[in-house]
Amino acid sequence: MQTRRETLTQSAVVAGLLAGTGLFPGYALAFNAPAFDAKNLADAYKGLGVAAPQASKDVTLTAPDIAENGAVVPFAAATTLAGVKQILFLVDKNPTVLIAAFNLTDSVEANVSTRAKMAQTSDVYAVAVLNDGRTLFAKKEVKVTLGGCGG
Repeated sequence: MQTRRETLTQSAVVAGLLAGTGLFPGYALAFNAPAFDAKNLADAYKGLGVAAPQASKDVTLTAPDIAENGAVVPFAAATTLAGVKQILFLVDKNPTVLIAAFNLTDSVEANVSTRAKMAQTSDVYAVAVLNDGRTLFAKKEVKVTLGGCGG
């Protein structure tokens, strides 16, 4: 009978060997580097392999009108459309435009939220990529204030 300490030690050794040989699933490395490194919206869409989106009232974006702390700006996006495979958050004037990409299946509700850092006032986009190839977006301007003065 193994003790708890021996089991944990052996598990750590196996995890280290798997990490060293690259046998861990590549989920952490599976992100789309060209899309996340994009400096503008067109390059981000190209890196993601999606067409330029069309505005739609079926996609909702929840974000503050004024963000007093640009380091933690909350965003949420939702849609009731069927067949959503991705929801993307993009901030137009950030150094890297693509903030987050959520991969979805039909078994989950297309309702996601995150927080991001914004350096300046900018348009924020929530983009829904559908299985049929359509891309739809909602847009909102978020004003970022310095020092929380509201101006």
